[in-house]
Amino acid sequence: MTTNSLIVPSEARGQRLDKFMRGIMNEDWSRNFIQKAIESGAIKVNDKKVPAHFFLKSGEIITWTISKTPIKPHLKPNKSVPYKIICQTSDYIVVDKPAGIVVHPAPGVTEPTLIESLITQFPELKTIGENSLRPGIVHRLDKEVSGLLVVALTNDMFEHLKQQFAKRSVKKEYLGLVIGRVSQPSGTIKFPLARSKRNHGKIAARKFGDQEAREAITHYVVEKEYQQCTLLKINLETGRTHQIRAHLAALGYPLVGDKLYRPAKINFKNNPGRIFLHSYQLSFIDLEGTKKTFTSPLPAELNNFLSLLS
Repeated sequence: MTTNSLIVPSEARGQRLDKFMRGIMNEDWSRNFIQKAIESGAIKVNDKKVPAHFFLKSGEIITWTISKTPIKPHLKPNKSVPYKIICQTSDYIVVDKPAGIVVHPAPGVTEPTLIESLITQFPELKTIGENSLRPGIVHRLDKEVSGLLVVALTNDMFEHLKQQFAKRSVKKEYLGLVIGRVSQPSGTIKFPLARSKRNHGKIAARKFGDQEAREAITHYVVEKEYQQCTLLKINLETGRTHQIRAHLAALGYPLVGDKLYRPAKINFKNNPGRIFLHSYQLSFIDLEGTKKTFTSPLPAELNNFLSLLS
């Protein structure tokens, strides 16, 4: 085991330690792994143990002693991952992703992913986009969330979709079942979001003005009420990691089946064996300037669960 060190350059002044080290490691290690290494003291600043969100100053000395050998994620074609193609054109495909499937490889992901299955059918995907681990991918869904994804098959479409996401003109709508009776028939959640300081696997709502947090906007409308639950139609204006899950939990209505974001004090044992969240509608503009809208019905396991509640 060897100890490595470096002096913080002037251009890194003001950066968070965990984010800076992620860049130094060329993303070979996940941010979660780096944060845990900082918390354990394996990564220090000026020979002192500091928190992961420590803000760096130029000239400080970072030292780290980590024995773990990073495993670089890579694409490996795999036909075993299930998916359904809703629409196929020469420029893009729209895919209905089942729950339990990771979209693309990343540090810490060991199972086959959706994109690794797609490249067996669409080998041209390997050259699309800016990241070799997620070719053609302009947005994603959490592993336990099902529903619609658009994947670009050409670089022109990739850039076209990327611009639409940047302008927030892509419409993404979800159906989500939350625990509790939502008090308002509709609403907008605007809590800024950032990585939780207590649990780095979670995203937490922060106060407005928090420099670590990013803007996040979620709209919802009550679709149907049940005795202990509420079915919501959810529209995303921004696309932050775990945005819907974190926003609804912060509002006091965690999603059914979401063990990560459900407070321990909430006594609700029924669940469909997965998170009750489904991307059911997706709209964007194609290269010809035509608006395209696609829909996906609730998967059988979610429909069956609703039948039990009725």
